[in-house]
Amino acid sequence: MADPVTPFIQEVDRLSPRTAIVVGSGLAGVTAGFYETASIAFADIPGLASPTVHGHSGRVAVGRWEGAPVLIFFGRLHFYEGNTWEVVTAPVRLAAKLGVKVLVLTNAAGGIHPSLDPGSLMAIRDHITLLNRDDWRRLAAGARLRNLYSPSLISRMQYHEVTTGQELLVGTYAGLTGPCYETPAEIRALRAFGADAVGMSTAKEAETAVGLGLEVAAVSCVTNWAAGLGDAPLAHSDVLANAKLAVGRMGGLLRHLVCQGSNRVGVRLA
Repeated sequence: MADPVTPFIQEVDRLSPRTAIVVGSGLAGVTAGFYETASIAFADIPGLASPTVHGHSGRVAVGRWEGAPVLIFFGRLHFYEGNTWEVVTAPVRLAAKLGVKVLVLTNAAGGIHPSLDPGSLMAIRDHITLLNRDDWRRLAAGARLRNLYSPSLISRMQYHEVTTGQELLVGTYAGLTGPCYETPAEIRALRAFGADAVGMSTAKEAETAVGLGLEVAAVSCVTNWAAGLGDAPLAHSDVLANAKLAVGRMGGLLRHLVCQGSNRVGVRLA
């Protein structure tokens, strides 16, 4: 049987992408205009596994976006699928091993901040992790993670949004393990602790990337109000449907990060 890894690595070496993007739930359409020259399934890469969640195709591709080389992970692996954290963060380590210097993470998230309606975007400036049984106590004691997300990349995203007549809020993301959605009581607690959006990914990926020396940006696509803040029950089908509301805007933002220079403006915090 032919080895799928070697030709993929050879194409990555030829293009030498310095930016990688992780595409979250329901957001595959954000890469319109990306010209793929090679791809490989997660399952064919040692240390990775096939995603089991609808909306995550589970492959990594290399190619050009408006002439700029880029590595794109279509889907991600989650802890709630039964993966270890080592497997969940394996794509990040792969990106670093392939020479990537900038990692852009995207996700679908529940909106907590009142300005974050379904279909809106939020750049992440900070995150709260609630990934084990002691984290609520640690959070209550004042522990927070800061300075993981690149102010320079946030400024570039803000600049792009200003040029298109829109405003990109910047806020704090709460990362939980899933697979169940949070309870209304948990959302009230997260809001009290300063969370603006909540999801089941991204935090460990960002921590791993920074530990490897990568510059990290992350953008949440708000696909629903968090539990207790809306009228309808939460469902993954709604996440996928509402993600489509922001595909065009998210695509423009990612294209700007990959292809454009480092214009800077101030940020507005949610």
